[in-house]
Amino acid sequence: MKIDPSLEDKELKSSFPSLRKTVHHIWDAELAWLSRLKKEEVKWPPSAQFNNPSIDQFVNTSKDFLDYLSAKDENYFESSTSYKNIKGESFTTANHWMIMHCMNHSTFHRGQVVTILRELGVTEIPATDLINFIRQQ
Repeated sequence: MKIDPSLEDKELKSSFPSLRKTVHHIWDAELAWLSRLKKEEVKWPPSAQFNNPSIDQFVNTSKDFLDYLSAKDENYFESSTSYKNIKGESFTTANHWMIMHCMNHSTFHRGQVVTILRELGVTEIPATDLINFIRQQ
């Protein structure tokens, strides 16, 4: 799916005012939660570390998330990780809840991306339902 680059920053009413800002929000959250799971420091916003970020880098983050978790055993998902949020507050959360939160968060905002795309006049939007992903595996 191709979109006119001039539409990426067109302001619309949504949680985030543009397609680019919505996608960056999803990406930053995935980068942050993956870093926390890896026990790495999170610099906010994480996407700022990339020069001229692209959709390929966003997709690679999702692949990195999958690769990282695929290498873990069942005990990892039941164990907990301590981390700090972007305000510097400390938390300890079970890894499976951190992962579920990140995926649920992404799902919510990906729905907004579809709505934004429709508002921008894009008519050819690929299916984003989980079952479609599962069927492709």
